[in-house]
Amino acid sequence: MRTTVERRAVGPRDVLIEIRYAGICHSDIHTVRGDWGKVPYPLTVGHEIVGQVTEVGAEVTRHSIGDRVGVGCMVNSCRECDNCKAGEEQYCLKGMVGTYAGTDRDGSVTQGGYSTHIVVDEDFVLRVPEAIAYETAAPLLCAGITTYSPLAHWKAGPGRNVAVVGMGGLGHMAVKIAAAMGAEVTVLSQTLGKKDDGLAFGAAHYYATSDPATFEKLANTFDLIINTVSAPIDMGAYLRLLRLDGTLVAVGAPPEPLPVQVFALFGARRSFAGSSIGGIAETQEMLDFCAEHGISAQVEVISADEVNEAYERVLKSDVRYRFVIDIDTLR
Repeated sequence: MRTTVERRAVGPRDVLIEIRYAGICHSDIHTVRGDWGKVPYPLTVGHEIVGQVTEVGAEVTRHSIGDRVGVGCMVNSCRECDNCKAGEEQYCLKGMVGTYAGTDRDGSVTQGGYSTHIVVDEDFVLRVPEAIAYETAAPLLCAGITTYSPLAHWKAGPGRNVAVVGMGGLGHMAVKIAAAMGAEVTVLSQTLGKKDDGLAFGAAHYYATSDPATFEKLANTFDLIINTVSAPIDMGAYLRLLRLDGTLVAVGAPPEPLPVQVFALFGARRSFAGSSIGGIAETQEMLDFCAEHGISAQVEVISADEVNEAYERVLKSDVRYRFVIDIDTLR
């Protein structure tokens, strides 16, 4: 169903963006289906947004008409708390304003990128480097930064063994980014069906988690594990793959709680952590890093009329590796 999305008038520090492409994130599906709680319907989702600036407010200094830009998972924060001042707006102590289903500064519900235009405060608009095509840049605004941030924070790089659990939209980006950082990357996927892709993206090793021997062979191996799946996993089994002082970081968000076996942590001073997206400065850093290293998302471009079918395919893991909506099909 198509509808009209109302946008606020362009204020002094606002940027009006004509959207070209919008990626489909698993979070969009969880949200519209109410998996994470009450939804402020009617709602337009989408937080992997790229397009072109068509109007700027009188006080805007960071962006100009014609610029290639992007918008990720947030469009505002309090700017005043310790976390915001540290450049970690995603952890705003008063709650960052999500690109959709949040409360905007005028009290309205924020509406996302499955639309033709969006108005965003200039501080939350990113510059998209020319080296990255619009359609392959869109997923970087969520899948890219969601994986880049923990890899950077936990210092993936030369001499570090990094495992990526899952080879979907998030997972394929984690493999590419970790490999570009210089880490030795292992993919842990249910089957070997995507092994050739994983190795082509930079992984050195690829194992099937459906094979119990995998967990025996890889015990006490990894410095860092990035879990990208949005489904329950055997936490104890994965934690035991960590070596001394290793960390398992959850970036996928299953609707069900994940039980943690404390004794699996005790065995080697292991840690279990979570990570959200990155702050605005780090997101720009990620985009520039991807441009420098020739990294972009593997996408399947669809029309707006194919979104429902795409959702079903995402749930079946039937996409390599991110759906991106051509917003021109909405016009």
